[in-house]
Amino acid sequence: MGNQSGVTEFLILGFSDFQELKLPLFTLFLLIYLMAVLGNLLIICIVSDNRHLHTPMYFFLANLSLIDVCSLTVTVPKLLVVLLTQNNAISFSDCILQLYCYIVCIATEFMLLAVMAYDRYVAICNPLRYTIIMTRRISALLAAFSWSAGLIEPLPQAIIISRFSFCSSNEIVHFFCDFTALMKLSCTETSSIELLNIVEGVFTGLTPFVLILTSYVCIILSIMKSIHSAEGRHKAFSTCSSHLLVVILFYGTLMCIYLRPSSDYNMDNNMLVTVIFIFLIPLVNPLIYSIRNKDLKVALQKSLGRVLSLSVNKSKDKIFLVAQDNRNPRNEMI
Repeated sequence: MGNQSGVTEFLILGFSDFQELKLPLFTLFLLIYLMAVLGNLLIICIVSDNRHLHTPMYFFLANLSLIDVCSLTVTVPKLLVVLLTQNNAISFSDCILQLYCYIVCIATEFMLLAVMAYDRYVAICNPLRYTIIMTRRISALLAAFSWSAGLIEPLPQAIIISRFSFCSSNEIVHFFCDFTALMKLSCTETSSIELLNIVEGVFTGLTPFVLILTSYVCIILSIMKSIHSAEGRHKAFSTCSSHLLVVILFYGTLMCIYLRPSSDYNMDNNMLVTVIFIFLIPLVNPLIYSIRNKDLKVALQKSLGRVLSLSVNKSKDKIFLVAQDNRNPRNEMI
């Protein structure tokens, strides 16, 4: 791998027009990053720690949280360095690696959201056979397939882009090495990779979307056909409402970024939508699931209660030891 123009580094110019706001932006992005990472890690810990959450739905949710942590870690640390140190250079190899990892996270999340939709379809449309169909082995295989497809799918794109010539400029008008921003810098004919991008987009984006849509059509028809009470329908819909909301946010923001006509393309608007996609979606996902999911909410309350109880007991033990030490006769003699 190696580019044909001898470019050794790129300059990330994202937010360079807001010099006076760089410190506030650094503080804001750092807080959101920490909150999002901690929130997703908390989901992973709660699912791992509570045995009654060792079900396919929560197993896939823990994988989704792991993807969100990875997508944040791929892009945000470099942005924070640029905002804080003014060092906006990134090597060619690091730029291609960042692009590859970013697409890996998106492709894996596409697949995993489709797997989660299938899990909800089986749970609602075939509840009596759910434990037979969605075994631990099948769940692990579906998760492994999602990660494997996500890792393999971007490889051709990364390899082809690494062979491109970048002769016009090395300034990326974005806050990370985005596919569209790199294509604008290339002086190589990009029709081949654009065609490849469409083919891979159909496989990793459109196909999971069709599967998700089909699953929810079947779910709605099954609920309307088999459940007649309003309370029962509300309970059935509530089991998949969190996932559906996450799907709408994920696909909606991605379409705003990559499916707009080239005549309407504006880098500033594109950066704003990308900030929402990269920062807010990983921050909002744990909130959606923890607020709208009763089991997860109860497990979270129990975990927090245990932590508070341990801290209170430790404080009481320290007070007791201090009191015992003060009553020691040797202390009085001294």
